[in-house]
Amino acid sequence: MSSSTQSTSGLFETKVLKVNPASIHFTPNNSTTYSELKIDDPETKLNLEKAAKILTTTSEVVGFPTETVYGLGAPSKSSDSVRSIYKAKNRPLDNPLITHISSLDQLYRKVLSNGASIPKQYESLIEKFWPGPLTILLPVPETPNGTESTISKLVTANQPTFAVRMPSHPVARALIAISDTPLAAPSANASTRPSPTQASHVLHDLKGKIPLILDGGSCDVGLESTVVDGLCDPPMLLRPGGVSLEDLKTYGGEFWSRVVVAKRTAGKLEPVRTPGMKYRHYSPIAKVYLFLQCGDGVEKLNQFIVQNELKGKRIALLRSKHFKSASEISASITVDRELGTTGDNIQRHLFAMLREVDELGVDVIFVEGVDNDHEGLAIMNRLQKAAYQTVRG
Repeated sequence: MSSSTQSTSGLFETKVLKVNPASIHFTPNNSTTYSELKIDDPETKLNLEKAAKILTTTSEVVGFPTETVYGLGAPSKSSDSVRSIYKAKNRPLDNPLITHISSLDQLYRKVLSNGASIPKQYESLIEKFWPGPLTILLPVPETPNGTESTISKLVTANQPTFAVRMPSHPVARALIAISDTPLAAPSANASTRPSPTQASHVLHDLKGKIPLILDGGSCDVGLESTVVDGLCDPPMLLRPGGVSLEDLKTYGGEFWSRVVVAKRTAGKLEPVRTPGMKYRHYSPIAKVYLFLQCGDGVEKLNQFIVQNELKGKRIALLRSKHFKSASEISASITVDRELGTTGDNIQRHLFAMLREVDELGVDVIFVEGVDNDHEGLAIMNRLQKAAYQTVRG
């Protein structure tokens, strides 16, 4: 490790470097390849090159923005680098990682270099949603005896498939292109905590544990990518995210019209096929209570406060479509935030608001649930994993 990136205590002096997404341009050959990457802003170009140098010359990791959440990247081929991801996050080793690419050309050159091809059943989804918040499962490429694999077993958790996506965020895609290195990149948070949608969230969780964070502003989508498995029939939605179940059925063709939703949590002894299927996720320090079908919230929340002796506790309320404001519900609720009334707004604000109210030092967080369709499927997936308890009307 470079001494310039470490403090005297042996921890990293984590640097946060600004990058301007609007200054990054890809030649629009088509949606999945580019002939030239152009960066107008010299500071952005320099900071991207600094991050790329860390990724290609050390075993250290870098935080960077994607359109979903901030990621913590390391070369997918390097077990030493990938091990640094698990160490920084304190992430269980049986929880696999998603590989991020900048183009299909890079995927074929760097990962599928043995001549393997992407199965045809993915073609319609790739055409519609790449670059974007969609992750697909592919077979791990076979390699001749004695040849190093193009994907570390730490990325796949020693399974026969790997997950891959092409992010649409200019900073993410440029970083991967400049380093010309597919990056394994889970969310850049401490394991089990809410995913980061701002550089400040990454710094809060990982300060001193990583050398560099690229600050490209807030993430647009706000929830992790959708993960699908088209290697089975019927195909499976393993993790809902930025591409909805309805979108898969609409744009995926006849094969994806049969897609089924996998169970939300893997069993204790069951292999984890994709991130988010095992372990507690997305949880603040304060206990989260998720309320479903509770009308305007007045009767149910007051009843819950009394029954659970929460008067005198600091309570935060995150509401969306139906709950009244905190002042109309109970004087016991001291922090009131509106997530939004549309699926897009709710998913964009969810993680940031969970973090915000948690950092105010509240004891409990009440969250209003949403309908379980369109963006709501992914929102409820995250809330049900974050919740200490679900309360039904």
